Amino acid sequence: MAGDTEEKRVKMVEKPKGRKEEVVTREYTINLHKRLHGCTFKKKAPKAIKEIRKFAQKAMGTKDVRVDVKLNKNIWSRGIRSVPRRIRVRIARKRNDDEDAKEELYSLVTVAEIPAEGLKGLGTKIIDDEDE
Repeated sequence: MAGDTEEKRVKMVEKPKGRKEEVVTREYTINLHKRLHGCTFKKKAPKAIKEIRKFAQKAMGTKDVRVDVKLNKNIWSRGIRSVPRRIRVRIARKRNDDEDAKEELYSLVTVAEIPAEGLKGLGTKIIDDEDE
């Protein structure tokens, strides 16, 4: 019995870092409506930006999340109260070139083009680097 736990402990230590280490770009649809339900009108747009940051942290596993200026303008385009219900974003996990950075990876969140038929039913889409 004691040998079994020792083996398990060794396997857990030797496990590779996994998928969180690679550079990848994905497209997501974020439902802001459910994340901002019950939020005070005058705090909706700032809270939407915070929720997008939180979503990107969870999806990409990076603490450093950078929100693009165009995405910020898109959220604020209808004012502080009338935030879009859903938004299509492209989240790219990138290497940090800065030597003295705490995190070696960061996430960049940009606004993606919205298809004519709407956002409903669109799943997560992995973007190849050749497309860009």
